[in-house]
Amino acid sequence: MSVSNKIATSPPVTGLDRVMWIGLRTTQQETISQQVLPSAALSMAIRMARAFFILAKPEITLMVMISAGFSFLMASDSINLVVLAHTVLGTGLVAAGAASLNQFMERALDGNMRRTSKRPLPAGELSARAAFVFGISLSVAGTIYLIHFLNLLTALLGLLTLLSYLFVYTPLKRQTRLCTLVGAFPGAAPILMGWAAAKNNLGLESWLLYAILFLWQFPHFYAIGWLYREDYARAGMLMLPAVDDEDGRTTFRAILISTQLLIVASVALTFIAPTGPLYFLLAIILGLSFYYVAYRASVSRSKPAAKQLLHASVIYLPLLYLAMLIDKIK
Repeated sequence: MSVSNKIATSPPVTGLDRVMWIGLRTTQQETISQQVLPSAALSMAIRMARAFFILAKPEITLMVMISAGFSFLMASDSINLVVLAHTVLGTGLVAAGAASLNQFMERALDGNMRRTSKRPLPAGELSARAAFVFGISLSVAGTIYLIHFLNLLTALLGLLTLLSYLFVYTPLKRQTRLCTLVGAFPGAAPILMGWAAAKNNLGLESWLLYAILFLWQFPHFYAIGWLYREDYARAGMLMLPAVDDEDGRTTFRAILISTQLLIVASVALTFIAPTGPLYFLLAIILGLSFYYVAYRASVSRSKPAAKQLLHASVIYLPLLYLAMLIDKIK
């Protein structure tokens, strides 16, 4: 039988058949949509959660939490894990709020820098309004948390740190090369917050610990500034490495001076706090090792050397904290 005969003899398509066919296709499409939509929604939710996580600058927030927790342990006569957890969590909330609001305020500048152009706001992953609400919510929640679970002094220190970071340090980045000096004051405040959480006061030891973290920030952030000085200059940031007219000499001179003072402050702790010869020895070894890396960086003033200095700073501070804690509990 020919093809034409088959077509001629095939039963005609009725209206009922057409309705059943359309209904079957619609059902299949709905089934596929029901399978695809939850997967797309889940993927979008994960992307949003990741964007908010990045907005809180997790690396910096973690360092803030570690510093507050360390200071709490140094101030405590006995370890209260519940209060320690409240200290770390409350301080972390305030720090994450400050970081989020900082990115909200600098979203246009971040878009002009290669290092920060992929952050959630300049990359369009979050709206400015969402970032603002997120930052305000974390800041308020953190402040209330500190008042409720710890004490008013800790909460006031957190609030003062937040305000000075956002409304003093952040605007000064485009106005003076001394912005890093100004930013170092709120940057070291987690030490005072941790101490206040344990003692509800600020003793001489807390201020010496504060001085250590204060001084550590200069080699750390100037190393970052030297690595990305073109980016900072492009965005109009007046951080010292971006405007150093002496081919880095001023920047690395400041790094060496601050590192020397850091060694002095870390060793001076043995005369103020009840630390022993173990900490004294470790503080000298760590300090001289850190200074050696800083000196090599000042000689070459190259990006690889600045990167080594940055890595050394990230290693130095936790090891110094650990040396203090080991000496305290031995």
